[in-house]
Amino acid sequence: MSLKDQINFERLPKHIAIIMDGNGRWAQEQGQDRLFGHFHGVASVRDIVEGAAELGVKYLTLYAFSTENWDRPEPEVNGLMELLVETIRKEVPTLNKNNIRLHIIGAVDMLPDYARTALEEALELTSQNTGLNLIMALSYSSRWELVNAVKKIALDVKTGNLDPATIDQNILQNYLTTSELPDPELMIRTSGEYRISNFLLYQLAYAELYFTNTRWPDFRKENLYEAILDFQGRERRFGKTSSQVAK
Repeated sequence: MSLKDQINFERLPKHIAIIMDGNGRWAQEQGQDRLFGHFHGVASVRDIVEGAAELGVKYLTLYAFSTENWDRPEPEVNGLMELLVETIRKEVPTLNKNNIRLHIIGAVDMLPDYARTALEEALELTSQNTGLNLIMALSYSSRWELVNAVKKIALDVKTGNLDPATIDQNILQNYLTTSELPDPELMIRTSGEYRISNFLLYQLAYAELYFTNTRWPDFRKENLYEAILDFQGRERRFGKTSSQVAK
């Protein structure tokens, strides 16, 4: 029986988030520059998006570029931006063919103009699709998101549009970039690193975390199936006891 055949489609995670790590190290292990790894990582993105859509996953968030990544060497950052634009424009027809809607979260105002233009075009062209929601986290960090949310809340309190006494988890959620998305149930990180790296810190509160040594350019559907099967083998208690969950 294949791994895919072992998956319980009644217990799929509704939202999967992935930290796509290891492109640079994968390239260096082959004697190539880091951009070589990013280029080959695109094939993994294509394969995993297709795999998630085939399974019926509703939301897939990919951590593509963090606010901290702007501090990387300029040639690598410029190459990443060019690769992003080229890939987005090339993949829009495939996204539409597979009924996939693109979303972007992050400080997109930090992106170069040509990248923002390409992203805006892709968002518009896929806006009517009703299948998998593909969320790209670009120029994103969770601390940036939380600080941004606090600033917006403070402004609304100052202008009298928000009563501080009413602020609760639901109010805060409304100020996050992910306000219209369900929290991830499964977070996958590739390449053998065991940290969250400033990714969806608030939203991952009760997500199941899955770490694999596989570098992102080598990550394929079978690896995704393994992660989902691991997720389905866990007991999700949300602070309750096993006996309470079993009722």
